[in-house]
Amino acid sequence: MKITSIRGYLEDFLKKKGATINQFSEISGVNSGTISNIINGNRPIAMQQLDRITDGMGLAQGTFYDLYVEECFLQSSPNWRRIRPFIYRCVELDKLECIQRVVGIMMDNLSYTNALFDTAEDFFKQGKHAAAVMLYESVVESEKYQHSERLALCQYRLFTIALGDDQDLNLRTAVQFEGFVDRLDEVDQLDALKDLANTYISLRRWEKVEQLAKEMGNKASIQYKHRYEEARKEELHKEPSMPLFSYILYSHVLCSSVCDERGDYDQALYYVSLYSDMSWVQEDTQEALQLMNQCKGWAKANTYLYKLMKGDIEVLPEYVAYIEQQEDEILPALFKIIQAANLYQFNVDDMLLHFEKGISSYRDRHEEVGTYNRQVIADRYAHFMAEVAFYYLSRKKYDIGINCILESLESSVKINCESCIIRCVGLFEQFRYATSFESQTEYQKLISEVQRHNEKKNGFASGNI
Repeated sequence: MKITSIRGYLEDFLKKKGATINQFSEISGVNSGTISNIINGNRPIAMQQLDRITDGMGLAQGTFYDLYVEECFLQSSPNWRRIRPFIYRCVELDKLECIQRVVGIMMDNLSYTNALFDTAEDFFKQGKHAAAVMLYESVVESEKYQHSERLALCQYRLFTIALGDDQDLNLRTAVQFEGFVDRLDEVDQLDALKDLANTYISLRRWEKVEQLAKEMGNKASIQYKHRYEEARKEELHKEPSMPLFSYILYSHVLCSSVCDERGDYDQALYYVSLYSDMSWVQEDTQEALQLMNQCKGWAKANTYLYKLMKGDIEVLPEYVAYIEQQEDEILPALFKIIQAANLYQFNVDDMLLHFEKGISSYRDRHEEVGTYNRQVIADRYAHFMAEVAFYYLSRKKYDIGINCILESLESSVKINCESCIIRCVGLFEQFRYATSFESQTEYQKLISEVQRHNEKKNGFASGNI
């Protein structure tokens, strides 16, 4: 006869081993009276008791969790005191499918929504994102018709967790979340706008970056005025993740970057002047002073940069000397220098050789660098290598240039950066006559990866390109 209960497995174990309840009590550390009541069906099994019984039977932890869901949550009324430790234990043992089943049961009773949200927040803070996503999604489902702050916060968390290497997916995730920003707490809105703006930077959606940056700056300015400048100062009910002034300054930084992308360097320098002036800042914490110094550094670097992009090549030595001391800014700075070199036809061979080690270190960066999230870093590296490729090809250094194309294309395929893929393909085809057989083989391999991704994206399989 097939055994269908934990009690049945325990009875069968004792019978096969010829062990008494008292003997098993010694082995498992569970009181003999408790074991007797469990076997007789007079007492539900607590989480800790289940794990001890499992150990006593010499089985892997979590062996009976599927049955536990059936017996304790499906066949009887769910109890949060029993559910909570079970969910946490499932996370420890990576038994996420059990969590999914329990959450599905709980959502029949909306009174559990608060508890599920609080647990999701705890998992999010601990970095246990897979479990957090399940709980956030259940809260979203239960509150999808409500205009609630909690619903918006769940969407914010899901947006943060979902960001990854696939830029198509990042775009869909950003668009889905954007409509919930205004429902967030006014302090959380600042971080949400900052995170969205950074995402759109990596997607090169500059109009969206500008819109979000200005919105963040305006909201932060209003909150700053309420807190520090009005006759009746108001305390914020919660603190933002950064000092309040930094959101205002960062909005100017983002706007200067947008102007840079548009080639409007005079307007970019105007925004630099805005985040250079910090005479109005009233925060004086160590963190505030550190951020102010960071902004001063950006202002100095970007003043050199925008003058260079306007054609003032004489600032290049000062600019290079400055960025040498700013490790996090080397790649963004070099990208713009190469752009200027391609635009104004000046030689930077020695500089590229000098920074070779720093450039290669960016390829495998997976963590945030300064204010740049990993999506921005990956995007900048792919575009940087394409710019370097054009630089070398223009100087008839074909072997180096082709290698840079392949490096850029490989990085672009990883993050599904369509604009950079198109540029790499154009450059490779333009200079195909100068490529080796090995380079053409590697190129075709990468193009096949692009094809496979497009087939998966479009939901069908096609022939060769």
